Amino acid sequence: MTVLILGLLVFLGLHSVRIFADDWRTAMRARLGENGWKGLYSVVSLAGFGLIIWGYSLARQQPVVVWSPPAFMAHIAAPLMMLAFILLVAAYVPGNGIKARLHHPMTLAVKVWALAHLLANGTLHDIILFGSFLVWSVLLFRATRKRDAAAGTVYPPGKWVATLATVVVGFGASVLFAHWLHLTLIGVKPF
Repeated sequence: MTVLILGLLVFLGLHSVRIFADDWRTAMRARLGENGWKGLYSVVSLAGFGLIIWGYSLARQQPVVVWSPPAFMAHIAAPLMMLAFILLVAAYVPGNGIKARLHHPMTLAVKVWALAHLLANGTLHDIILFGSFLVWSVLLFRATRKRDAAAGTVYPPGKWVATLATVVVGFGASVLFAHWLHLTLIGVKPF
């Protein structure tokens, strides 16, 4: 569990710099240059992510069951995951109405992903992993909305074709992941 927690501290700590230390981030970018900052950020992020994966796999070997979710929770988690995939895709499809309306769909995707997994899993390592990401995404979403308001950021209106494409691709990706890739990559068959 220690490796998992260390990975979460490194990964989420770095990804929380804009929430808690935006001035420090600005100073570091000025000192290291844009590419230097991005390089350091990438290396530390990958190290934290690697520790999360390793720590999670270690913790799964000796799970501590905190609660046993009822079977119907998987049926609640499934549509939430579909929504998470659509939100994730919305972060990348230009001109879609979801991003125009919600502004930060990737952060919302992480929030929905974490909530869905908390509902469907009851081991300590799942609660630590998904609970950490849920708390982080709530704080980040609030901070980004505040920053947008302070800067007067205006998002262009979305177009229905881009929005439809976002929903179709997100839905397709969620089906592909749930039925094939989740088992291959994570080792768990969600259904």
